[in-house]
Amino acid sequence: DMTALKLSGKNRAFLRSMAHDLNPLVQVGTGGVTDGVVEAVNIALEEHELIKIRLGQNFEGDKKEAAAKLSEANSADLTQIIGRIIVLYRPRDKDLPNRPRIELPRERK
Repeated sequence: DMTALKLSGKNRAFLRSMAHDLNPLVQVGTGGVTDGVVEAVNIALEEHELIKIRLGQNFEGDKKEAAAKLSEANSADLTQIIGRIIVLYRPRDKDLPNRPRIELPRERK
């Protein structure tokens, strides 16, 4: 299922606050969003769930397009774009030792 994740504003705000202290794990360079970049993002999401991606100084594409492409290619939520930083979130499929899953706040019905 390759549909992008849909999160509520409350959950997105929660993730944004968590992402604040993260360092970018993937950098997009001159080549733009290549298969290699998509794969690196996939691996980073699998390990961390919530990641930052930096659009390098040499990246010349449209940052919103790049963010949308990375989000869709990895079935991840495009949580935020700040300047040249993209924040993506995707819940992990499997449990990893020593890496607790991110618990999103429950929605009030």
